[in-house]
Amino acid sequence: MNEFVAEIIATMILILLGDGVVANVVLKNTKGHNGGWIVISLGWGLAVMMAVIVAGPISGAHLNPAVTLGLALGGIFPWDKVPVYIAGEIIGAMLGAILVWLTYRDHFKANTDKDGFLGVFATSPAIRNYKNNFITELIGTFVLIFVIFYITDIKFETQQLQTVEVGLGSIGALPVALLVTAIGLSLGGPTGYAINPARDLGPRIIHSLLKAPNKGSSDWAYAWVPILGPIAGAALAAALFCFC
Repeated sequence: MNEFVAEIIATMILILLGDGVVANVVLKNTKGHNGGWIVISLGWGLAVMMAVIVAGPISGAHLNPAVTLGLALGGIFPWDKVPVYIAGEIIGAMLGAILVWLTYRDHFKANTDKDGFLGVFATSPAIRNYKNNFITELIGTFVLIFVIFYITDIKFETQQLQTVEVGLGSIGALPVALLVTAIGLSLGGPTGYAINPARDLGPRIIHSLLKAPNKGSSDWAYAWVPILGPIAGAALAAALFCFC
């Protein structure tokens, strides 16, 4: 895989497993119905881990335009790759949403809760207040990006005083997974913690295109919050990282 394909496939896995756990909890007559917020938060964290395992060695597994922009603003990712990465992330998110639809198609057809239907694909606020919702997404994404800046591999010095960096292999995906789980458990209540423009935009587009009974609105009036909030949070995290 090249970097573009890696971002597509890994983001597809992220959304398949992440939106998949929401479908399992929200939609009626599934084995996981009413599993609760802890199940959703843990499921999203594990989804991140599986996606990072796939793309980490190839593209760095950004999976998120806010991560891509944050790293570029922080001076540790080339700007000329930003459009390619973001395109791959949005495409992958859309493909992942399609796979969730196919997996839970019978349950979507039986669904009568329009908010729950949309909630599988896209985020929505518990209390709609665009200003506060934006701030919540900004804060959550700030934590995500700022901590990512400081996740490093093991380093040690040899007898020749050379610094050697040792990667952790697949287990190196665990810190980011735990970080996303922590954000979900602690900061996810107000908005559903998109903290990722592609995670919300890609599946919301698919939701808008679906021909399904009881689907309801795609709520495009809110869609700017999970796009601009994470971008602002990433920019703030990059600025503080550069200042420090």
